[in-house]
Amino acid sequence: MTRIVIIGGGPGGYEAALVGAQLGAEVTVVDTDGLGGASVLTDCVPSKTLIATAEVMTTFDSSYEELGIIVADDTPHIEQAARVVGVDLGKVNRRVKRLALAQSHDITASVTRAGARVLRGRGRLDGRQAMDGSRQVVVTAADGTEETLTADAVLIATGGHPREVPDAKPDGERILNWTQVYDLKELPEELIVVGSGVTGAEFAGAYQALGSRVTLVSSRDRVLPGEDPDAAAVLEDVFRRRGMNVMARSRAESAKRVGDRVEVTLSDGRVISGTHCLMAVGAIPNSAGMGLEEAGVRLKDSGHIWTDKVSRTTAPGVYAAGDVTGVFALASVAAMQGRIAMYHFLGDAVAPLNLKTVSSNVFTDPEIATVGYTQADVDAGKIDAKVVKLPLLRNPRAKMQGIRDGFVKIFCRPGTGIVVGGCVVAPKASELIHPISIAVDNNLTVEQIANAFTVYPSLSGSIAEVARQLHTRKATGEA
Repeated sequence: MTRIVIIGGGPGGYEAALVGAQLGAEVTVVDTDGLGGASVLTDCVPSKTLIATAEVMTTFDSSYEELGIIVADDTPHIEQAARVVGVDLGKVNRRVKRLALAQSHDITASVTRAGARVLRGRGRLDGRQAMDGSRQVVVTAADGTEETLTADAVLIATGGHPREVPDAKPDGERILNWTQVYDLKELPEELIVVGSGVTGAEFAGAYQALGSRVTLVSSRDRVLPGEDPDAAAVLEDVFRRRGMNVMARSRAESAKRVGDRVEVTLSDGRVISGTHCLMAVGAIPNSAGMGLEEAGVRLKDSGHIWTDKVSRTTAPGVYAAGDVTGVFALASVAAMQGRIAMYHFLGDAVAPLNLKTVSSNVFTDPEIATVGYTQADVDAGKIDAKVVKLPLLRNPRAKMQGIRDGFVKIFCRPGTGIVVGGCVVAPKASELIHPISIAVDNNLTVEQIANAFTVYPSLSGSIAEVARQLHTRKATGEA
């Protein structure tokens, strides 16, 4: 029987284990914290659970009066500006942790039920490939005992951990990284978020909705510098309108405790003060101390593992998946890399990873969902495409729900009208992007999307409307 050892139990690891077991291999998953990895225990599942609570708060706060909802409130008339709805953060975080653990247990049950073995400990490669093609993996348990496993193939799926700024070390109480926020029992009164990428923007928006006064420190010209510029502009405008202090072109140099407060010093000498500080400045791959380079695995300067499009590393019989590869820090991509690795090694039919069909989402309010080629690709001349952007303000369902911010944007090839990308900014954009993802993955045309029925009224109707406009412009030759 083919022996496979998977080091790391996140999406890349446990999805690979399910495939390997299904295809008849003897699979062992080596994991330290519980299956699901950071995605389930400290990242995607917890953060999106927190954001779900924040989303309810935002929806209620921003639209209840317009929708005609009356709230019984005992607030004295002179203090009517006070918030009608509050949040018990301790209770929210207890629910977050409970759901994360439940999801981890469900994944473990699925993997063991499929026939894979789960071994608690830290794994590392021991030496180069043997003459018979096998490799040795040494597993160190928490008590220091070691077990050596022989594998015909090894998958590295160890993920990453929060990057730290030397002069802003998290203490878990006032200066936090994104894995520590779920230990908070009370809502931060004044939260400074350092970093305006996806993680920083999501937490900044969530805590603002929950009731914190938030300052978002961005070293770039705008929030979400890696996202569609129109989408980022909408989100930044929403953030500012809701009272967030967005500080662009401001690089944080240090953060330190001063009594019960935190002072963040910027590179220009300015000092910002708050009750808490969240450092969201990227991640470091978990590739150190695993014997990778000694085993012939090539690492990039960043510490990420180099892989090809079927998840192979430079060492025969060694594959890698997920955040440790630096390919695309998404759970869905990690899972696909893990599955591809197993299909490839076990001789099943496999298609190489195609990042131009990956859909992703930023869980802010409104959400930002994208797939395929982007505005940046078009602007840089990487692809010749026509684009139409339609504001949600024109959508009847959006009017009914009090939705003012957002749009649907689709890119298509001139002449053929084949859909090559899209961006949706809206509540639940993560759900609305799916028809565009199907179109991109299957080379559908704007005509095919335009001719498909949509429910009236619905937000998805805007997708069909954009497709109709692109079809008209394709036919007339207009840009």
